[in-house]
Amino acid sequence: MAIERSTRTGLVPLVVIGFAVAALVAVAFSALSPNPPLGLLIVRVLTETGAVVTIGSLLLAAFLVPPQKSGTLAADGYAAMRTAGWFALVWLVGAVLSVPFNTAAAIDRPVSSFGFSQMIATAMLVEQSKAWMLTAIIVALLALGCRLVLSWGWATVLLFLAIFALVPVAVTGHSSSGGSHDMATNSLLFHLIAVVLWVGGLIALLAHGRRGGAHLSLAATRFSKLALVCWVVMAVSGVVNALVRITPTDLVTSTYGWLTLGKLACLLLLGVFGYFQRERGVKGVADGKPRALLKLAGLEVLLMMFTIGLAVALARTPPPGGSLELPSRTELAIGYDLDGPPTLARILFDWRFDLIYGTAALVLAALYLVGVRKLVKRGDKWPVGRTVAWLCGCFSLLFATSSGMGRYSPAMFSIHMEAHMVLSMLTPILFVLGGPVTLALRALPVSKEVPGPREWVLAFVHSPLARLLTNPFVALALFVGSFYALYFSGLFEAALPFHWAHLAMNAHFILVGYVFYWPVIGVDPSPNKLPPLGRLGLLFASIPFHAFFGIVLMSSQNVIGEQFYRGLALPWVQNLLEDQRLGGGIAWAAGEIPLLVVMVALLAQWARQDTREAKRLDRKADADGDADLEAYNAMLRKMAGKD
Repeated sequence: MAIERSTRTGLVPLVVIGFAVAALVAVAFSALSPNPPLGLLIVRVLTETGAVVTIGSLLLAAFLVPPQKSGTLAADGYAAMRTAGWFALVWLVGAVLSVPFNTAAAIDRPVSSFGFSQMIATAMLVEQSKAWMLTAIIVALLALGCRLVLSWGWATVLLFLAIFALVPVAVTGHSSSGGSHDMATNSLLFHLIAVVLWVGGLIALLAHGRRGGAHLSLAATRFSKLALVCWVVMAVSGVVNALVRITPTDLVTSTYGWLTLGKLACLLLLGVFGYFQRERGVKGVADGKPRALLKLAGLEVLLMMFTIGLAVALARTPPPGGSLELPSRTELAIGYDLDGPPTLARILFDWRFDLIYGTAALVLAALYLVGVRKLVKRGDKWPVGRTVAWLCGCFSLLFATSSGMGRYSPAMFSIHMEAHMVLSMLTPILFVLGGPVTLALRALPVSKEVPGPREWVLAFVHSPLARLLTNPFVALALFVGSFYALYFSGLFEAALPFHWAHLAMNAHFILVGYVFYWPVIGVDPSPNKLPPLGRLGLLFASIPFHAFFGIVLMSSQNVIGEQFYRGLALPWVQNLLEDQRLGGGIAWAAGEIPLLVVMVALLAQWARQDTREAKRLDRKADADGDADLEAYNAMLRKMAGKD
């Protein structure tokens, strides 16, 4: 109770002042627009304040301060978890209030003019209001979890749940409609998550320091590294998002442009604060002088809340009209135009970089190479084949999402199926052959006093979730069952118009493929280790289901997603049923290539296992004078004497 009281004493005044600053800025700058929805602005600032403090507190509990050796949260983690619980309630209230205020603003009517049933019925017709309803449900579960959870593992789960709660509203705002909405939505997701982690983490760190929490130096050092990454992500994603919406001329000729420039100036100032935080604040904490960090952090939080106010005003300000040329139906549906039929040249060279998966491919390749370089530098060996497999997996991910295949995938079922097969069958195979967990455990340093990245990886590998996902029956059900559940339940057809749904599908394909192939041919030890025949049996068990799926698609008389594909009216896709059957043929034939790769990998692994066993027996024979062979020969002689 004393911990909670000191937390509130140090944190609540700062948050109240920050909320007031953000609200005043949002209202002041939104007044530049006609008929600004003041109630919605206040509610939005309240909601974002609750979200920021909740996520920052969970970040502190999960990754910035160590738990007890038993895995239970220590005092500092417990205090942060309680803070997250209180501010999750603030977030929940804001999300609930956002439904009527957003609905009223969408149809330009006062909130008081609606009855309850009329408000609910109208809200179900407004995409962003439905997104706020979903957010409220997620945050309600989050608030409940914060009151019940006491372990470090579950604190991590709640952190990722809180970050996920940001997604529904982010993918249904201005960025989700109009031309280039794929770029706008992807950049906004990067930007929003980076902002919330930075602002929330700094508030939580400041509260931790004000209450005299333990391990302040460790928390400050870890957060400083995260803050630098967040600042880079914020800057790059903010520039991309602005360029998608406006031209350079609009920056100085429109209200939206001026607000964008103001937000950019705040980001630059925050970068300066972050530099001094690393150079002075963190060093001061290490030297036993935490006041320098707390002063910088307090000023930085206020500047961040000012920036949040600008962001809220920016979200309620319509972008300038730009070109008078209306976007085509294809651009409105998928975010960009297609120049013609998907020829081999266009598939290979007509690229559109995917900010989510393209960036993920490049970052994963870079991190892997850094780990390999670290091993080589200290004299350890790492098989070249694993590096080649991992880099090929990263390239397959990049190609399937950013090349012509990724460009045409949302518009044609056959190309979508090509990308699906690559992401669910080829990319995961190459990733598991790269042995990323083994590399991470060898490259990352051991943290003896407090858990670090290496211990986090170990905790995940040995977690109940990892054991459940790699269970042969669960992995098989997820891998083959998702094919049928997605395409034959109406889920795929419902997801086609939404860019966020395509992002979710791609993530699903990669993850279920990884958890299936990990116990089959994975280099990393699996939580559920299978004998060689069990691996082969699991692989062959999936083949009939996969082949039957392709056959069903080829023989079907109903077009999946017909309304969406007809709305695109692509001139080179005259027969949607034929394109679907082509996709079914691709799905049926694509299973042969991964099967060949997996069989070669299994044979190679068994051969290496036999070689290692033979070498082990030879070393044992050299050490004990071949005692086992002598004992066997003695037994034979004894048996011969009896005969």
